[in-house]
Amino acid sequence: MRVVAKFGGTSLGSGERVERAADSIAAAVEQGHEIAVVASAMGSTTDELLDEITFEVEDDDRAQIVSMGERTSVRMLKAALAARGVNAVFLEPGRDDWPVITDDLGEVDVEATRERAAALAAQLDGVVPVITGFLAQTLDGDVTTLGRGGSDTTAVMLGRYMDADEVVIVTDVEGVMTGDPHVVEGARNVASITVDELRNLSFRGAEVIAPSALVYKDENLGVRVVHYQHGDLLGGGTRIEGSFENLIDMREEPLACITVAGRAIRNRPGILADLSAALRDEGINIDAVASGMDSVTFYVDVDASNRAEAALHDEVVVGDGLLSSVSTEGDYAVVRVMGGELPNRPGVVSDIVGPIADAGITVHDIITSATSVAIFVSWDDREEVLQIVQDEF
Repeated sequence: MRVVAKFGGTSLGSGERVERAADSIAAAVEQGHEIAVVASAMGSTTDELLDEITFEVEDDDRAQIVSMGERTSVRMLKAALAARGVNAVFLEPGRDDWPVITDDLGEVDVEATRERAAALAAQLDGVVPVITGFLAQTLDGDVTTLGRGGSDTTAVMLGRYMDADEVVIVTDVEGVMTGDPHVVEGARNVASITVDELRNLSFRGAEVIAPSALVYKDENLGVRVVHYQHGDLLGGGTRIEGSFENLIDMREEPLACITVAGRAIRNRPGILADLSAALRDEGINIDAVASGMDSVTFYVDVDASNRAEAALHDEVVVGDGLLSSVSTEGDYAVVRVMGGELPNRPGVVSDIVGPIADAGITVHDIITSATSVAIFVSWDDREEVLQIVQDEF
């Protein structure tokens, strides 16, 4: 197998952990696998360096300063591998064979990076490159960075462009857990998780793998997350399955929007559960929910709108007076845009809404999540809106 193994800061946080990492790499090499290594800064070195910059500094100087953590890690790990008889070299920005190229703003130059990564892959037979994570350089040789979680991005990007079989993210957790083990008692490891599921979790605080890294995963590239204590790069942990695909979808049936207004929306604990339960008891499926300060809107099938309004009206009547009224409106269509690039595309909502507004079409509602945007418009405008969105994405 050809494997790109990324070791996070905690997995290189001490000399003992560097040795453990070197043991796992050496074992994989001894089994005949081609291994490339991406190394983060040891421990919290990068944060410590940033904390010490208490003065005005140019962007290129900042990049040079914070790069010292990764530059130290690759030298430590290369030396530990050499002590085990592994033919290893460290790579950092400035080397002729450095693979990760960006523009001055840190945007990856895909063509140049792909070409350099392929050249690096051709040299893997018998040599283990130990590559600084997080760092990049321009074609002119200036050091840049890939942003927070950049070592994960380095690893998955190189895994894809080096035609690796698998990327292994070595970290301080057993894999993806059902909850934060430091907070939730009984949290357990998840054997597998989809890219979409993990990316939504990552954008909402799960610190397993950087969301920006998952953009580079495709169907042919395996990605696993393992604990550094296992000492085995080739088994265990959590498999990340699938890949991001941009998808535009329009619901085939019209929706009605039912709005409940009142101060209870922000003042009464459990109000959303009470309203949702009322619809559940009637067997009504909720397609989407939008909330405001003093109102909440449920989108349901038009055919179920009368029953839904009656059920929600009962909640208003029997309540504590903090809900004032229910109203129903329709027919609406919903067009959804989903894809891994959305969170990294500045102005994505404007890119969607602007052309729709230019066409003289009113957007009734927009609901966004980490990886999707849902646009609600009049049912009669649905085909034109679908075409506009398809042309944009």
